[in-house]
Amino acid sequence: MRIGLDYRLATCFPDSGIGRQNKALEAAFRARPENSVQLFGIAPEDHPIRRKVHCPRWGTPLNGFHRLPERFKFEALFLPKALQQAEIELYMCNVNMGLPIGRKPAGLRYVLQLHDLFQLTLTNSHASRLRKWVYGVTDRLSIAWSVKVADRIWTPSQFTADELVKHFPKACDKVRVLPNLVSEFTGEPADLGHLALPARYWLAVGTREPRKNMPWFIDAWQQARQRDPQVPELVLVGPAPHLPINQQHLYGVHFIEGVSDAELQGLYRHAERLWQPSYAEGFGLPVVEALGQGTPVAVASGSSLDEVTPPGSPRFSPTDTQALVDLMLSLATPPVEDREALKAWAKGYGLEAYRLRFNELFEELC
Repeated sequence: MRIGLDYRLATCFPDSGIGRQNKALEAAFRARPENSVQLFGIAPEDHPIRRKVHCPRWGTPLNGFHRLPERFKFEALFLPKALQQAEIELYMCNVNMGLPIGRKPAGLRYVLQLHDLFQLTLTNSHASRLRKWVYGVTDRLSIAWSVKVADRIWTPSQFTADELVKHFPKACDKVRVLPNLVSEFTGEPADLGHLALPARYWLAVGTREPRKNMPWFIDAWQQARQRDPQVPELVLVGPAPHLPINQQHLYGVHFIEGVSDAELQGLYRHAERLWQPSYAEGFGLPVVEALGQGTPVAVASGSSLDEVTPPGSPRFSPTDTQALVDLMLSLATPPVEDREALKAWAKGYGLEAYRLRFNELFEELC
């Protein structure tokens, strides 16, 4: 089968969570010998990726991926004709939206990988009210169009699948769940001596997006630590400026930016526990990565985190401060956990499990 794959995120943001899933799809398609895979994306005029990817003749800066004019030109003016010329039989897009605009040719099938609906369900930050309104309208139209024309919609969690059906009931028969691939770290974890971290620490990943719920979490941690000094210090992977000014210099809070994979592996492995306080998650990659290192986790309930976390792991409401403080106090001593059992759970999101489910869904399409 002649496969076309939207490669914009793998080109523009290759190290992002969705960018890595883009490359996981490419590898899964290519692993089937009956497939011929071609990639479609954007790039500056002199970018070497053009030797590998079908790109429009015009150049697009990599950081311009989300700009509305660039999206429209790619999806309406370039993609339909490019897919026809390449004789693509199945085209897959993995950016929540972005399937070709216009009449779908006979014999061509579309698959949409939809990671979440937070562009529609949450209040997102924009430079002005006008931009917020424009992007709100265009995101809804683009997602609705892609959901409508897709033959199948693959989501990384049942949570996202349910949210999709709630907002687009007519799509219920198209939806399938393909959990994200969480690759094992390769090599040994880095020596973290240069980071001057405390001997005991809790870890949290992500400070930028409001849905990560980090200011609320830090307030609860501060209250717990004031009541019991045995509560470990807190290491946050993410920039401090995304948090309120009064939380950027708290004693016992350590911010780490720009970590390598080896450093991140080390941070997971040496943490006493990973905390994930998000009130909205489409999958929850850091949770599975931490479990893969045998590190216990505690997660907020009510989103996909319920699915990716072992049943016995602590859970808490993402709005009940006192309950979280009490939980932190109860977990202040080093945990006694079966680290091998946690690693075994994480393998359920590894390459073997991913390829097995991918092949089931692909064979259903065929």
